[in-house]
Order: sequence, then structure tokens, then C-alpha cells
Amino acid sequence: MPSTRIYLLLVILALGGCASTQGGKNPQDPLEPFNRGMYKFNDAVDKAILKPVAKGYSTVMPEPGKIMVANFFSNLNDVIVTINDLLQLKFAQAASDGTRVLFNSTFGILGLFNITDRLEKHNEDFGQTLGYWGVSSGPYIVLPFFGPSNVRDSIGLYVDSYAHPIRQISNIPTRNELYITRTINLRAELLDKEKLLNEAAIDRYAFIRNAYKQQRQSLVYDGDPPREKFDDEFDEEFDDEANSDIQDTTSIENVPPVVVSTPIPQGSMEPLSQETSSNPASSEQPTEIVVPAESTFNPYRMQELVPAKSENSLQN
Repeated sequence: MPSTRIYLLLVILALGGCASTQGGKNPQDPLEPFNRGMYKFNDAVDKAILKPVAKGYSTVMPEPGKIMVANFFSNLNDVIVTINDLLQLKFAQAASDGTRVLFNSTFGILGLFNITDRLEKHNEDFGQTLGYWGVSSGPYIVLPFFGPSNVRDSIGLYVDSYAHPIRQISNIPTRNELYITRTINLRAELLDKEKLLNEAAIDRYAFIRNAYKQQRQSLVYDGDPPREKFDDEFDEEFDDEANSDIQDTTSIENVPPVVVSTPIPQGSMEPLSQETSSNPASSEQPTEIVVPAESTFNPYRMQELVPAKSENSLQN
């Protein structure tokens, strides 16, 4: 009950910022008034508590100590990654991530040392698992303390936190200390990235929202998300198809008629012979060629063929 009351109080505080936001709704961010109010609340908490503590932690903790703390929580997170690998039927990846957990937890002394750095570290969670099976992301939403998310990833966050190894610790003070240490470690890792954000972003809220949506889309599709088409691209494709149809019809109309010449059969040569006989120059009868009827005649042997009239003249 106390946690529910605190959450409702945070929602009321966030809704207070909705009245100050003017303008129409953004289809990409229908909850923008609420989200901007919650973003301001989270930013105020970060500047007042988390950021100063993270700076002190980064200053006091030596570099080897920060690396071991990061390795410890990364090894715990690999347990969640391996479970979601199996839920997404990525068995080869699950074998790799499970090997990381096994060796880092034993030979790496509970993950303080990353002895499996040759194996690739993956990033999987239940929100990505839901996206893998076709669940839509839903509207973008900013959660209190947790920051940018959406409806699908909010459900995934709850499921992952419920199955996280830290949640299985029965000693509540120890469990809370681990939660606090993990949060400080994550905030300290973002200190350098925050400098880039301050230099590049004019509207921090819009920059974080767009970056989060692109990152989650890329993670769900393993770095190869489908390319989104905008309205102007659909209009250009429609115009190109219409122009191509017009060009095809125009080219068909401009094609000259094709004349097909049909060979004249041998039986239809009578008109040609009549025209030839009518010519006085062609009044002479053609010379008949006699082919020897001998059985030993070889057509491949060069033999002079004697006209019939010549043989008659020689006999006379």
C-alpha cells in the first residue's frame, strides 16, 4: 500500500505539468504532456540526489573497483539475458550467455572479474521478447525514477525485475543495498554521455525520446529494423507509378506498325512464271540437265553434266 500511494502521488505531480503544455497532440507521443511533466520530476530528483552521489562515487572509487562493481552487476544481468534468449529461441546465443554466467560466477569470483571477455555480451530483456513475438510497443511513456519507456517495455521491466537474482535475496536490507549500489553504478556510467547530450540536444526531452525509441527498435530486430516510410515517400512512389504507366501507353502508341513478310510457297510461283514468259528476252526454253542414273554415281565427285540437246547433236 505505501508504494501504491507514493506512485499515485508521483502521477498527480506529473499531471500538474500537463496544464502548462500547449499545442496539439503528437501522434508519435500522445502522452507528451504527462511525459514532459514526469521528465521534469525525474530530472529534478536526478540533479538533487542521483547525480551528486554518482559524481562522488566516481571520484572516490578507484578505477579497478568501479570495473569490478560493473562486472558484478553485468554478470547478474546475464542471467536475465540468457532466459530471454531461450524465450526468443536463440539457442546459440543462450549457450554463449549461459557460458558467461557459469564461468564468471565461478572462476570470476561472483562476476567481479570478466574472464569471458572473448564471448560477446548481448542485450536481451522481456520487453524485447514481447517485441520478438509481435507485441506492439504501445505509446511512449516516462516512468517515475526509471525514465523513458513504453507500455510493452514497462511490462517487461516488471517481469525482469521479478525474475532478477537480486529479487531472490530474502534479506531485505542486503537486497536494497544492492539495488542502491546498482543505481549509483548505472548513473556514474552515464556521466560522460550526459556531457554529449548537453552539447548536442536543444530539446533534451525530445532527444531522449527519439534516441530511446530508435534504440529499442534496433534491439528488438537485432540491429536490422525495418525502414519506416513516411507519407511523402508514399506520394512519390504513387507519382512514379502513374508516370511510368503514362510512359508505357505513350510508347505503345508511338510504335510503328510491323510488316511481317511471309515466304511464298513453291506452288504459288505461277504468276511469276507467267510474267517471265511474257518477257521476250526470256522466250528461250531452259536447258534440261540430265543426272546420270547409274548406281555408282557419287554426288560428291565433280562430274560435268552434259545437256540433253548436246548429246543428240553429237550422235547425229
